[in-house]
Amino acid sequence: MPHRRELLATAAWFVAGIAVSRAASISDRLPWHPNAGEPPTAVRPGPWLFFTANEASAAEAIADRIIPPDPQTPGGREAGCGVYLDRQLAGPYGRNEGLFNAGPFQKGTKTQGPQSSTTRAELYRKGLAGLDQHCRSKFGGKAFADLNDADKDSVLHELDEEKLKFDDIDAKAFFDEILKDVQQGFFADPIYGGNRDMAAWKMIGYPGARYNYLDWIDRHNERFPLPPVSIMGAANWTPKG
Repeated sequence: MPHRRELLATAAWFVAGIAVSRAASISDRLPWHPNAGEPPTAVRPGPWLFFTANEASAAEAIADRIIPPDPQTPGGREAGCGVYLDRQLAGPYGRNEGLFNAGPFQKGTKTQGPQSSTTRAELYRKGLAGLDQHCRSKFGGKAFADLNDADKDSVLHELDEEKLKFDDIDAKAFFDEILKDVQQGFFADPIYGGNRDMAAWKMIGYPGARYNYLDWIDRHNERFPLPPVSIMGAANWTPKG
């Protein structure tokens, strides 16, 4: 009876032989193309799809305080985090598609995730309304976006420390959600609307969706010499003619 190791080796050679024979039969093109199964749809410039004008102003102001600009890197607003949030909330993410949304709903631990029938879109809509209502009451009629940076930071700290309550929504849950989503928008592929011009990737030296950079994985504290590439590819990849 053949030894188990011999059987595994024979099977491996058999599979390899099939792969080689199939590869040999394709000589004029690659047998695949990028994102063939479920290609993402690139975000296009245009009007807000989810936010009202006031909501967009508040969301972008929050993004700019979570990720403030500096001389080298744009802040959350300029990097397109507001656009990222808007497009996500207008789609399946905002509707909580793929999540179990039926009751009963009970207050769980932080590790159990959201325990509520409220969708992310509803959380944002009520959270941004509650935020502006609080600011208009406390700061002489000014909305959050109209406050100076120090007052904006003070309000956000109150949200984070659970010192601020909204009437019909968990204020801390709203802050945790927008904090996470702004960070995702800043570092996500530009195809989704944020990380405009790949500014965040350039800041941290991330190569993006390049096919192969294995030679650089173990080269710590060295800056990758090539610019990052989005899922959408690079201009010089497009065939001419």
